[in-house]
Amino acid sequence: MAENTNSGGGNTGLAFIVGAVVVVLAIVAYFVFARGGMGGDTKDVKVDVNLPSVEAPAVPGTN
Repeated sequence: MAENTNSGGGNTGLAFIVGAVVVVLAIVAYFVFARGGMGGDTKDVKVDVNLPSVEAPAVPGTN
């Protein structure tokens, strides 16, 4: 009778794929969180919002 002597051969390929995914995610996280290692220019943004004053309408029945 033939015996199955292949023990754990499929797990090696799976471990390689999972390891590659982890490395790719680490590289993407570096570029997302560290802006690719580039020191970005800081911008001074000032926002001035002038809105007209709005009054509530008069309540009917009160003078």
